[in-house]
Amino acid sequence: MKTGSHILIRSLDRGATIFLIVVAAIAIVVPILNLAVPELSVFHLPTYLVALFGKYACYALLALSIDLIWGYCGILSLGHGAFFALGGYAMGMYLMRQIGTRGVYADPILPDFMVFLNWKELPVYWYGFQFFPYAALMIFLVPGVLAFVFGWFAFRSRVTGVYLSIITQALTYALKLSFFRNNFGFGGNNGLTDFKDVLGFNVQAEATRNALFSISCIALILAFLLCRAIITSKFGKVLIAIRDAESRTRFLGYRVESYKLFVFTLSACMAGVAGALYVPQVGIINPSEFEPGNSIEAVIWVAVGGRGTLIGAALGAVVVNYAKTYFTSGILAPYWLFLLGSLFIAVTLLLPRGIVGTLRHWTALRRDRASAAAEDGVREPLPAE
Repeated sequence: MKTGSHILIRSLDRGATIFLIVVAAIAIVVPILNLAVPELSVFHLPTYLVALFGKYACYALLALSIDLIWGYCGILSLGHGAFFALGGYAMGMYLMRQIGTRGVYADPILPDFMVFLNWKELPVYWYGFQFFPYAALMIFLVPGVLAFVFGWFAFRSRVTGVYLSIITQALTYALKLSFFRNNFGFGGNNGLTDFKDVLGFNVQAEATRNALFSISCIALILAFLLCRAIITSKFGKVLIAIRDAESRTRFLGYRVESYKLFVFTLSACMAGVAGALYVPQVGIINPSEFEPGNSIEAVIWVAVGGRGTLIGAALGAVVVNYAKTYFTSGILAPYWLFLLGSLFIAVTLLLPRGIVGTLRHWTALRRDRASAAAEDGVREPLPAE
């Protein structure tokens, strides 16, 4: 325990500590402002904002999973939306099994869409999802196994760069087409919805929504700590070496494929958790979550916030999605995709390190100038001078 605590403490710098404190404070303050503050007060936070912030927390967790493989290992996945959606479907299947006789057709076992399609019995792969521990295991296992199998063949074949990105995108599109089919038992194009309870609590209740938001923030904190522990360890240094010079790292005797396979599988599991927390907060999961555009948009979050910074990835997810919420609710709604593309181009040309990466670079340059001036015995001039 002491060794594990020492590793976590050692992995945290000032910026990481501030980030964790801010997220923890938000996880506490938001439910208080929603539940404890009277609705007539200017400090009251509406319930719809709690759900919106919960979505942002899930997106930030997804962005962390992408930054772990892209920012620190050089694996650009354009299909991480598939792992996000698979985790969401695993949670959706659990939530559907909790409806029971409260559905439209009042069937105690079959979900409404199966009754409507004249299904006579529950498919085998739906067994066990009435139990939360089994569903929680599937949230990790399904995206993890898919990522492991995919990565096993891709990395052993030394598929890298743009070719790997295209293959991950093709995988996502294939899953989208599969889940659209009604005979696959996942609700077809309508997906899974009309959820009632999660762990016995009404998903529409304010207290439940606040609890889900706080759990999403806690999951974001835990994922951030895990990523920090990895990238600041010897394992993380090998990942960075793979990113910067894969062939040289291989020639030094490291099993590059094993490192990439591990971190890719872990990243997929993190994306699955993000999807699972996302579903009860939005109330639906359907094949549109497999859209390749969603995965590309998630990569843009990381690029905007700052690839290889973790904090920047989470910040980019919040900033871009807030902009999406703002611009898609007015006269600029039809032009959102153009705005998103322009944002990505502007960041690539003007801020290639992203928001956080650029701030860190400027801070480092200023520190170096101050250090050089101190060594020369010359005081650095103040901005006013």
